[in-house]
Amino acid sequence: MYIDSHCHINFPELVERLPEIFATMAQNQVSHALCVSVDLPDFPQVLALAEQYPNVYASVGVHPDYADTPEPSVEELVRLADHQKIVGIGETGLDYYRQEGALADLEWQRERFRTHIRASRATGKPLIIHTRAAAEDTIRIMQEEGAGPDAGGAGGVMHCFTESLEVAQAAMAMGFYISFSGIVTFKSAKELQAVALAVPLERMLIETDSPYLAPVPHRGKMNQPGWVSHVAEFLAQLKGVPLEDVARQTTDNFYRLFKIHA
Repeated sequence: MYIDSHCHINFPELVERLPEIFATMAQNQVSHALCVSVDLPDFPQVLALAEQYPNVYASVGVHPDYADTPEPSVEELVRLADHQKIVGIGETGLDYYRQEGALADLEWQRERFRTHIRASRATGKPLIIHTRAAAEDTIRIMQEEGAGPDAGGAGGVMHCFTESLEVAQAAMAMGFYISFSGIVTFKSAKELQAVALAVPLERMLIETDSPYLAPVPHRGKMNQPGWVSHVAEFLAQLKGVPLEDVARQTTDNFYRLFKIHA
């Protein structure tokens, strides 16, 4: 069995297709999915899906690329996370890719990231970290705020990882997991595939980031959690290990990280 550790099935293009989505998950032996929050106004819908479906978990957080949205406080995130189906804080992090202007203008992103790390430490629920064109600052703030278990934090996962091996190693040194999406299956993703080859299965998760980034052989289509099996298949072939090993280890890693009793 597989687990999609990061998806957005609350987005309109997927929520209207939920019966089909759950059927595809079952056909592809995907037992569970984590529906990840991106802002507070839509959080009630994310939570409602987790409450309605036994095989859906949820997180609470505000995406770093959402500038015009209510800003969370530590206290609010802690309060909203106080639910048995809310297993993580995020997605959070830094995203400088689409932002124009000096990095000094993005201090709001860095402060928002710190808020999430502090909420994670307060709740003991792990972080779901998004980083794009901002790896150096992301790692620095994780270290400064004590995000890793050795520093008293709850740890977490670097989701949809596309950074260098050095960044992966810095995150793993803090006790974080590295999650690979459909991007790793793309023919053009040779550098990322080299990273995936170097990351041990014991520190790895798999995800779809649905409705985005559909893996080969569905590239270009609207993604869905059931297709996380293709990510696992590719990683097994890349690493030269049995598919069952990838399925078992990534599933065990998910339950261990998010403190879920399978």
